[in-house]
Amino acid sequence: MRKRLKALGEKIQSHLQQSLVFRPFVDSAPVLERPIARNAGLGWIGKHTLLLTREAGSWFFLGELFINLPLPLDPPELKSHCGKCTSCLDICPTQAFPKPYVLDARRCISYLTIEHKGSIPESLRKPMGNRVFGCDDCQLFCPWNRFAQSSTEDDFKPRHQLDDIDLLTLFTWDEATFLKNTEGSAIRRTGYEGWQRNLAVALGNSTGGEQIIAALEQRLSDQDCSTLLAEHIRWALDQLTNGTGCDDSNATPQ
Repeated sequence: MRKRLKALGEKIQSHLQQSLVFRPFVDSAPVLERPIARNAGLGWIGKHTLLLTREAGSWFFLGELFINLPLPLDPPELKSHCGKCTSCLDICPTQAFPKPYVLDARRCISYLTIEHKGSIPESLRKPMGNRVFGCDDCQLFCPWNRFAQSSTEDDFKPRHQLDDIDLLTLFTWDEATFLKNTEGSAIRRTGYEGWQRNLAVALGNSTGGEQIIAALEQRLSDQDCSTLLAEHIRWALDQLTNGTGCDDSNATPQ
């Protein structure tokens, strides 16, 4: 998308006599994209804090092209069309919405598995289930998303069978394999340590088994096992040996 936005900026430039300054963004800078999109008339902000449209729900990417050229203004969509529905709030595994239109990022699984670089609070590990990169439950249960259509763009299709692969296989990837299989993917944002941390939690929430326990113990004994990762592996082993697993061992990276 960013390449296409850049091409659009260049096309606009080709039609102008004056010099154009522009910069494209697609989740690549701290841009307040949802309020901007709402103010541009693209949709309204739902109770899950995401932008919603009548045609596509919230299943789309937002891209921005900042330019130093005055443009006609579209009226903003100020009315919410969520009505009394609270499906997105009620389904959140970690109860990250203290009230409608407010998200506590400290409890959001997407934040915890992608942006957060430290230890995941123990009280939130069990509710995470087998989510190892992101969580879209608030979108999955939104009635407006029944109108969404799957993209035909190849770049948006799953790679390396990441939509159908078991957690143990992912956990056994070394860093080189992780970097190779996530090339060009947003999954790289979590980093290899964060990826293994998330997988350790997911394995701790699985039904377990000798292979999973052995893999966790092996990784714990490795010299390059960081303090952060070791903490989550020990938690997972404790869950599998003293607790009860709550999920199967199929991964659901987004």
